[in-house]
Amino acid sequence: QVQLVESGGGLVQAGGSLRLSCAVSGRIFSLNVMGWYRQAPGKQRELVADITSGSTTYYADSVKGRFTISRDGGTVYLQMNNLKLEDTAVYYCKAQASIYDYWGQGTQVTVSS
Repeated sequence: QVQLVESGGGLVQAGGSLRLSCAVSGRIFSLNVMGWYRQAPGKQRELVADITSGSTTYYADSVKGRFTISRDGGTVYLQMNNLKLEDTAVYYCKAQASIYDYWGQGTQVTVSS
């Protein structure tokens, strides 16, 4: 059974940094895109950044220049710098393999003033 195991969330002051990690547990075939989404209270889940197996990256405009996504095989990282209050959300990891999408359980990121 495939699971995505996330870690690295927490409480940080505005301007600070956090690094999220997400590792695939179990056998997964044709792993392609891995990415990070977030959902703030009362808002829809949104794509933050993703990275293909060929290392092509995408970033939402709101995080460009502050967040960096990277990948090592079946583990994906999100380095978040210069965090802002509006970055507060539950962050979810997603892995796309063939026609299947797998989601992590979510990790809370809270940015305080």
